[in-house]
Amino acid sequence: MEILLSLLKAFAVGGGICALGQILIDKTKLTPARILVIFVCAGAVLGAVGLFEAFRDWAGAGASVPLLGFGGAMAEGARKAVEEEGLIGALKGPFSAASAGITAALLCGLIASFVAKPRARV
Repeated sequence: MEILLSLLKAFAVGGGICALGQILIDKTKLTPARILVIFVCAGAVLGAVGLFEAFRDWAGAGASVPLLGFGGAMAEGARKAVEEEGLIGALKGPFSAASAGITAALLCGLIASFVAKPRARV
């Protein structure tokens, strides 16, 4: 029963984040790319002030999988790297913490470019 509750919570939180993004697309003149950047920055800010970890622990994959999780992982990586290596860690910590997500995005984009048939916009 506990697993079902955690799955439902993750679905509700992740769905709420996605619904918020859809509302922003429908009700504002923001482009989807700008909304994605807002979500990543919001996750980074929540991670920087120490709120994202508690939110992630409560919401599970519903918070860590969407773009908020990517921003939170980058902020957490920067924080840990600064503690270990000093100020230079702020530059390389986010990339080492989020390297799996960055690699997956690049590989999926590469595969999509081989599969898709691009057309020129007129």
